[in-house]
Amino acid sequence: MQKQYSPPQFPWLSVGALSVFLMALIGFESGVSVTERPELSTEGFLTKAYYSLSLFVVGGVDLGTPLGGPLLGQAMVWTAYFGAPMLAAWGLISALLRALAPQAWQLKRLRNHVVVVGDGELAISYLRVLREHNRKTPVVVVSNTGSEVLRDEFKQSFGAVVVSGDITHQFFLRELRVERARRILLLNDNSLRSYEAASVLLNLVPGIASRVIIHCSSLRFMRSMANTRVANHCHCFNTYHLAASGLVRGQMLEHFHETRPKDVVILAGFGRFGQTVLEEMQNSASGELDTVLIIDKDARRRVLVADEQMKFSGDYRRELFEGDIAHPEVWEQVRNTVSVDGDNTVFVLGTGREEENLRTALWLRRKYPQSMVIARSSKESLFATEVGREHNIISISIAQLLEDNIPRDWIEMR
Repeated sequence: MQKQYSPPQFPWLSVGALSVFLMALIGFESGVSVTERPELSTEGFLTKAYYSLSLFVVGGVDLGTPLGGPLLGQAMVWTAYFGAPMLAAWGLISALLRALAPQAWQLKRLRNHVVVVGDGELAISYLRVLREHNRKTPVVVVSNTGSEVLRDEFKQSFGAVVVSGDITHQFFLRELRVERARRILLLNDNSLRSYEAASVLLNLVPGIASRVIIHCSSLRFMRSMANTRVANHCHCFNTYHLAASGLVRGQMLEHFHETRPKDVVILAGFGRFGQTVLEEMQNSASGELDTVLIIDKDARRRVLVADEQMKFSGDYRRELFEGDIAHPEVWEQVRNTVSVDGDNTVFVLGTGREEENLRTALWLRRKYPQSMVIARSSKESLFATEVGREHNIISISIAQLLEDNIPRDWIEMR
């Protein structure tokens, strides 16, 4: 169950009001009276408390001026006379400002805050991890959705200030106080707009680059932009890169090291997830791979696209199969191409069809009991996790892999 976030409160107005009330009450208790109520010094505690509270409205005018009693007591009552109406007026002015210009009021005093641009699952995942590690850092979410439910979730679950605006406009970025922000995360799905916003930020605030994090939803676009000024100075990432890195380093590497001979990996699905898993295996598991088999309905085109931007290593054998993982003929072709019966076989069911991934994983587990079988879903699934425990299948979700592998310096604000 997701915990509700309670933002830190700064109740200086309440503390001030309580202090003023206590000063008036102590002053009256010490023997101070007032010109219009000279009998007040002999009245009971509740009466004095009532008149002390009345100072916050118009009671001070009706009571007259302090009279008699010790000098310290008179000083406390005089202080309450001036302090109470000032605090009451300030509270009223603050409420009016918040009502008339809530966004400007909330942003005015931001400092050492985190700006999150985007309102999708990625933004929610980041905020969930941030609040698990850091509950005090102020957060601003730039959300242009019309969903009040989603905006309320950001406010109530994460204590965020939610605003709307164009992140590529300098005026709006200044309103976000970006020069005082600790992190600026551009997490929306429009990659070009995120790079544009980063470019504006670099020109607007010198030295801000190390604090800007850009999510690029298109691997092809991100790889193409790799040598640009924005990419070289800011931190650019893709959701699937983080997820694949976590999967390979957290689950697969240990298996590769423990098995002999070299491993056979079957990537069932070669979209963004499959491509990044292969890229991470090449980076982290060099020398551990014997054969990588790629299964996808559009395998050849996707491999050609990946070849444009990603250099495939030549120290392992690569085989392509065009087809649907639901079709038994595909798996027969795999079996006829390479031996998959040993414990050095890893099946990664990573298509975008979660039900088919889980169903195929169960079938492969029965057919190849010694192998490692991994089934992917987009969101964390209690049911898929239970099935995985029951049948020795590694059930993974992109969202959970992402949250587990968000870099610590994105959330640990020093």
